[in-house]
Amino acid sequence: MASKLPMLLRSFGRPTLPRTAALRVSRAAYSTEPPAPPPPLLAKLKDDLKAAMRAKDANRLAVLRAVLAETLNASKTDKPIKTDVQLVGLLQKSARKSQEAAAEARQAGREDLAEKEEAQQRILEEYAAGSGVKEMGEAELRQVIESAKAALVAQGVKGAALHGEIIKNIFKPGGLLDGASFDKKRAVTLIKEACQAS
Repeated sequence: MASKLPMLLRSFGRPTLPRTAALRVSRAAYSTEPPAPPPPLLAKLKDDLKAAMRAKDANRLAVLRAVLAETLNASKTDKPIKTDVQLVGLLQKSARKSQEAAAEARQAGREDLAEKEEAQQRILEEYAAGSGVKEMGEAELRQVIESAKAALVAQGVKGAALHGEIIKNIFKPGGLLDGASFDKKRAVTLIKEACQAS
């Protein structure tokens, strides 16, 4: 019995984690790289949320809470919002949803709800317009696509490969549309049209 006592004391004195819990420890916790700073527009939204609370601005408060909740949810996915361009895209998407909700409310005879949705839409559009992110219209998108296509055709890229190469050159980080806000679905449609025309 006396010989087993030191062994028992050693096992109680050393805390151990179950193997599964030890495996859950992320390598990111040991990373020496500093975390990326949040987008400047996100910091403005957080400051404006506090101001809206103090001013008791219900519409602005509801809009900002919804946008910040969506950015938080996105941070838990494989597509977090890391740039102002992505945040402006979220604002524009939310503005379109408010516009659709206002139209539905008006059809249902709920003018009060329609006015509330339109007020929220104006707030969202105000933040998107004041973000400093360049908004590209369809004419500008066509111009960028045509210049990318011309450069690739000059390099000898043809057929199905042309479509993929244009998408790579336009959408990649540092690409022709990097830092600009645009409708991605519309851009893909325009790329298809440009490739069919050649």
